[in-house]
Order: sequence, then C-alpha cells, then structure tokens
Amino acid sequence: MTMLASALGVVIVSVVFGLLMFILMIAMVAAVGSMDSTDTVVVKNGTVLKVDLARISGDRTPTGLAVAFSDTRNVGLADATQAIRIAASDNKIQALYLTDPGVSGLSWGSLTELRDALADFRESGKAVIAYATGYSQGGYYVASLADRVCLHPAGMVDFRGMGAEVIYYKEALDKLGVEMQLIRPESCAYKSAGEVYTLTHMSAANREQIRTYISSVWRTATEAIAASRNMELARLNTLVDNLNGYLADDAKRANLVDALCFEEDVRAMLKSEYAGKQLLPIERYASSQKSTLKKQKTKDHIAVVYAEGNVVDGTSRGMATAVYGDDIVRALRQAANDNSVKAIVLRVNSPGGSATASESMTHAVMQAREKKPVIVSMGDLAASAGYEMSCMAHYIVAQPTTITGSIGVFGTLPNVGKLMRQKLGLNADTVATNRNANGLTVFRPLSPTAMAMMERNVEDFYKVFVNRVAEGRGMTYNAVHQIARGRVWTGSDAKQIGLVDTLGGLDLALRIAAERAGIKRFNIKELPKEKDSWTQLSELFGEPTDDDLNLLAKMRLAWRWKTSAKHLQPLSKIERDLLFVAESDGLQARLPFLIVSD
Repeated sequence: MTMLASALGVVIVSVVFGLLMFILMIAMVAAVGSMDSTDTVVVKNGTVLKVDLARISGDRTPTGLAVAFSDTRNVGLADATQAIRIAASDNKIQALYLTDPGVSGLSWGSLTELRDALADFRESGKAVIAYATGYSQGGYYVASLADRVCLHPAGMVDFRGMGAEVIYYKEALDKLGVEMQLIRPESCAYKSAGEVYTLTHMSAANREQIRTYISSVWRTATEAIAASRNMELARLNTLVDNLNGYLADDAKRANLVDALCFEEDVRAMLKSEYAGKQLLPIERYASSQKSTLKKQKTKDHIAVVYAEGNVVDGTSRGMATAVYGDDIVRALRQAANDNSVKAIVLRVNSPGGSATASESMTHAVMQAREKKPVIVSMGDLAASAGYEMSCMAHYIVAQPTTITGSIGVFGTLPNVGKLMRQKLGLNADTVATNRNANGLTVFRPLSPTAMAMMERNVEDFYKVFVNRVAEGRGMTYNAVHQIARGRVWTGSDAKQIGLVDTLGGLDLALRIAAERAGIKRFNIKELPKEKDSWTQLSELFGEPTDDDLNLLAKMRLAWRWKTSAKHLQPLSKIERDLLFVAESDGLQARLPFLIVSD
C-alpha cells in the first residue's frame, strides 16, 4: 500500500506540475503575444521626435521574451538611425528632442553612428534640441551637435577624459592556490586577455596599445565636439583637465551648454518655436516605419546578417544572445542562395570568442563572396574572431571609434591542485594507459608534452589567422604580422594600416552594397531570423538538454538574465572577467577590453 500511495503521489505531482507549466506558458504567451507585431503610429502635424539614449540598445530591436523580461521598451541602433533619417524627410516631424538620462549602455562606435544620423537630420534644416539632468560623457558627445544644448540648473556634464583601469587577479589566485596557465604565440605580446590572471600589472605592450586606442577615440570625440561647439581643441582639453566645465554654471560659462533650465521649459520651447503638438518616442516611430518599409514592393533585397555578442559554438536556444557560429553560417548560406538577395552586409559587433566558431563563419563568408558582394559593417567592436570573420569580405566599413584588430589567439587552463589539497583537503590520484592520458587535467600543471602541443596549436592557429587576413586584405604575411600580434586598433587607425577600407556606419555599408550589386531600390532582409515568443518559450521550457536542468533552474536563469540587463543591473568588471574564465572553452580569439562611453 505504501508503494502504491507513493507511486500515486508521484503521478499526481507530475500532473499538477505539468498543468502549472502549461498555465505558466500560456500566461507568458498571452503577455508577450503582441510583442512580435509592429506598431501603427499616426504621426500628427507638428510632431517632435523624442530620442532617449537609454532606449537605444544593441544593433537589433529586442523582440519576444527579451521585451517581456525588460522594464522598458527599447529600439535597436539600426532601426533608430534609419528612423531618424526617415524623419528628416517626414513633413510632419518638425524637430528632434534628444535626452540623456546618463544610463545609456551605448559604446563609442554606436554613439558615433547615432551622432552621424543626427547630423543628417540637421542637414535637412530641422532642429535638434538636447536636454539632460546630467550628461554622461558619451551622451554629451552626441548632444554637442544639437542646435541648443540644455542642462538642468543643478546638473553636471561628466566630461573628464578617457581612462583605462584593468583589474589583475594573480595575487588573489595565488592565495587560493590556483595557477592560471596561459598559452599564446611568443609574438603576440599585445594579446593581453590572459595576463590579468598571470600578472599583477599592465605589461609594456598592453599599456602601449591601451594608451594608443583610448587616445584615438578621445581625439575623434573631442574634435567633433570642438567643431560643433565652435571652440579650439586645446581649450576644450584644458577645460577637461581642470574640470572647469563639470558643474552646471561652469558648463554654461565654458560654452559647453547653451541654457540652464528645467525640462518643462524645454517642452514649452518645443511647443512655441517648433509647433511641438506631439512628442513621439523614437522606439514607436521606428517600429511604425519598419512596418511601412516592409510593405514596399521591391523584388531586390540586401541581407543584413547581424553578428552581435561573444562568439560561441553551436546554435542559440530560448533567450540566449551571442554570435552562435552555426546560426551565422546558416544565415550566410541562406542569403548567398537566395536569388532575391543581391548583396550581403555582415554587421559585426563582437569582441571575439571561440576560434572554431570563428573559422566556420569565416569559411561561410568566403563561400558567400563567391556568389554576391559581401560588405562588412563594424559596430562598437569587431576584434579578434570578430575581425577574422570580417577580413574575407569584399569591403569593410568601420566607425573611427570602432575597436578592431586584435589578430591573435590564446588559451588558458587553470591548475587548481593546490587549492583542492590545501584548502579543501581533496586529492586526485591517477591511473592511465598512456603517458599523457591525464596531461590536460586541472589538478596539476600541464605536462611538458601537453604544453608543447598547446603551444604548437596556438602558433599554428595564429599563422592561419594572419594568412586569412593577408589573403582577404591583399597584403603579405609579414605586413599583416607587423600590425597583428594581438594588437587592438581603432577604426581610424585601422584604415591607415589597411585593416578597413572606409569610415562610416551601417547606412554607408548598405549604400556600398547596393552600388556593388547594381541596384538602387531594395528591401532589407534581417538574418538570422528572429524567433517569435512561442518558439523562445518552447525552447526555454521544453525538454531540457540535461537531466538536471529543471524548471527552477530555468526560471533562475531567466531572472539572472533580467537582472543583468544593462538598464537594470550591469555585471561588474570582475563578474565579467570571472564569467569569461568560466565560459571559455578551447582556443580563444577574443578582445580583452570593453570600451564604454563613461
């Protein structure tokens, strides 16, 4: 009887659990069902387009569950810049209102692309008005081109120059009894990602490259600001050095802003001077315009393949966001074999990652370029594996503030034997059939034979990488090697040394692609195709891939994803570094830096 009762209890619990899961999925689908559709917005005469920097996130506009787990409605950079350019010729849009709440997650490449779109809007003869309670450094870079820059009377302009701070973990790992074994080519002194675990300070090569690229980004930003604010560059840097434009009154005296006022004053001015009868958020206008553009009857398409995030192997599931090698390969092949697609724009916004995924995607680019023009548009980052997949394209477009290059590879393997023995009292003993059967264990240092094999592996891949770049860019091996060695470059410097062809954003890349394809009008086909909410839910709550991946673990994963979103609780530098170690598998072609605007 006890066994029967237990079995019956298990059945009842399973049925109830299944019903609860089903009800939860239905509820979530009902909640997000409308998220996969676009808005129909009535644009009234006298409309002012509101661009909130905090609402622009990533290259593609979030859809499906990404919207469900967000407290705000965001728009991707590609849709935002396209909408701004459309608004320039929309007779019902009278002006543009730019706001900076100081919490934007945009990096310098995205900020430059947005600034270029706003410059095009101004060239149409329409005004751009900027207001903030406090400008972030990147926000001020964008806002400085406005016809009128307004600041809250108690606000600040966080304008103090660019700096770099690298956290090193060697002493902490030593105290724990962990030795990180770094394997990289001897010539790749600039490939510094693994150094944070093996050194206590910056190497000379790393210090040199950081100083060079932050100076390049800063020069681009300050030259643009100085031109927009009609002041000499030297005077601008003097203001920054002495923080003489930081406080509101100082910013006004220094001509960094035009007026100190409250937001209600700005809105009143928009109504009186620009007939601002309606304040329309960019995310709603972009959604409506995207829906309208899809209805255009044009047989020709340009495929935009988005590669945004860390490069990883495999294919995406549920809400996972990264550059999944199999997904990008499939998207490139789909675009290459689609007769309606006349050209491909590969939008790369990645610091790199898995070397095997990188090779697969690069091979797919090489196959695609045999069939039609392939143009690369680089965003904030197109480095390491992100650069390898780019180098075989017909043409490369980058922003002057894009971080690219980092042509190199490395591998890491921790030795936790001391930690296990001295801290936890755990010992590992071995039995093996061959001398190196346990040569790659994490409980002891690499054997000499295993170390030699790993060193040969990274050296061989580095040669493959350099040869790829040499072939794609029409350079000699030695010429590429001199500018490679893992070194990071900005887009403006990369253009001078031949790693990119021209400077600009996605809009320019599309125009070049159309020109090379011999077409004037085209629709955009975005790939990889985004999953709808139901598909994401099915993958998230469907059959687990591992026996121990239960519903509770999935809900915790979803919550972790939600609370780590940029606008809620960004991961700290230390957390990102530790996650990098935990998630790295195999050889890595990865950028060791994340360049942000503040």
